Amino acid sequence: MAKEGKKKNPILKVLKVIGIILLIIILLVGGLFAWLTVKEYKPEDVEAVEIEKEGDNDSSKLPLGDTFTIMTWNMGYGALGENADFFMDGGTGVMTATADEVDQNVKAIADTVAEYDTDFVFLQEVDRDSKRSHNKDEYASLADALCKKSDDADGDAFLTHAFAYNYKVPYVPYPVPPLGKINGGIATFSKYDMEKGERIQLPCPFKWPVRLGNLKRCLLITRIPLLMKSDLDDTENMKYLVLINLHLEAYDDGEGKKAQTELLKALLEYEAEQGNYVVAGGDFNQTFSNVDSSMYPELPDMWHCGAIDAETFDDGWQLMMDNTVPTCRSLDKAYKGADHDNFQYYLIDGFIVSGNIKVDKIETVDKQFVNTDHNPVVMTFTLDE
Repeated sequence: MAKEGKKKNPILKVLKVIGIILLIIILLVGGLFAWLTVKEYKPEDVEAVEIEKEGDNDSSKLPLGDTFTIMTWNMGYGALGENADFFMDGGTGVMTATADEVDQNVKAIADTVAEYDTDFVFLQEVDRDSKRSHNKDEYASLADALCKKSDDADGDAFLTHAFAYNYKVPYVPYPVPPLGKINGGIATFSKYDMEKGERIQLPCPFKWPVRLGNLKRCLLITRIPLLMKSDLDDTENMKYLVLINLHLEAYDDGEGKKAQTELLKALLEYEAEQGNYVVAGGDFNQTFSNVDSSMYPELPDMWHCGAIDAETFDDGWQLMMDNTVPTCRSLDKAYKGADHDNFQYYLIDGFIVSGNIKVDKIETVDKQFVNTDHNPVVMTFTLDE
């Protein structure tokens, strides 16, 4: 009579299957992080940025004594309109807009820019090929709308524009469903001839592996030569209007904002020492200490924006925000249908301007957060002679 084989322990069999599954998960996760590490966006501290030109302008130099208008607007990659909430702000949304809604929001933002007929525009959160905005090239759409206006359109078309990436990740693996591929950045448009575009890398507060899915924030610097009284063709002593477009850190412990602000401040001071006229603007993700923001108190358990201490800047520097209208709203819930009287608002968008520029007016335009979670801020300024 043949001997019976030993019976296998069913518990060991289950444990073996679980072990194999765990090993597969570990290998997949490890492979993902290895791939993201290899593909990580690692820009140089300073990189040249292409200035794209769309037409001709008889006056490439800005005359001193003239008045100009500039707008800054975080456009929320065309997907953070009044219907949106976002998981990083306490909401649940990841894909927060349909493809049609993204198109509608980008068009409405371009229409508003054209309506105000500004000379310069700083835009933040401009996507070029991201899952979250249905892989639209928003920068190209904006260039088509703003730089190639029809003959019957009001105002002049923009002449030059530049773009710098600050978010370039092939796959962001969180939350569920994941954000996926993100390619976005900041864009500057000008009705005058901008020169020497540069991308300046800002300090990144995040360590590996969190860094792999995060922004690599930067400054986008462009220059426009000034028409001096002597009008000498002396490039060595040429003075410029220096435009600095920015979007500083948001979801850090505060140290990232501090380090980025310190680098910005050092750069501002350097440019002013060269005799240049400097306008830095954008989404600071901080308020300014010299601006009264008490009408927008921070509610419990909401995102804290912090403040830039205006007293750390030398006399002459102007830290400008308009507090009559909030520049940003929270994304913990949708704005449409909410109680607007008890909503979380912030003052985080504005400008820092050198002392040789006279600020004539600054205004936050109340767009009711229909197309993005920020309002545009418009400033009129004069280049002192």
